[in-house]
Amino acid sequence: MRVSWFSLAVLLIELFPATHAFAAKVEVLIDLSQQRMMVEVDGGDRYSWLVSTARRGYRTPVGHFHPVRLERTWFSTRYDLSPMPYSIFFRGGYAIHGTNEVGKLGRPVSHGCVRLLPANARRLFELVRLYGKGATEITIRQ
Repeated sequence: MRVSWFSLAVLLIELFPATHAFAAKVEVLIDLSQQRMMVEVDGGDRYSWLVSTARRGYRTPVGHFHPVRLERTWFSTRYDLSPMPYSIFFRGGYAIHGTNEVGKLGRPVSHGCVRLLPANARRLFELVRLYGKGATEITIRQ
């Protein structure tokens, strides 16, 4: 049986989809001193957003993380059932999520989570879903 190059290419794509996707990743850098998040996709700058992180007396963990759980709709079980839309949990109860307190973005006011404008939280959430938790790196620095 004779196989055309085109048929072989289609077969390889079906067997090994998106070889490029294995190298593709989402990198999230959160700078606590600037209260800003930068998002890179496939090595290119994509977004720069204001965030709110831990206020005095609380802490946002510093280091390198991967998402461990995604929750489109979540309410804090610790802080008065506060809404946490598009939550990306990265360490225990710490998450990146949307906030209703958009006027406070750019200042440290949270209990430790990283808060975003809800539309930005949704964009990031969808990127993590698209690329996968294992292909998403979250770095938080002072």
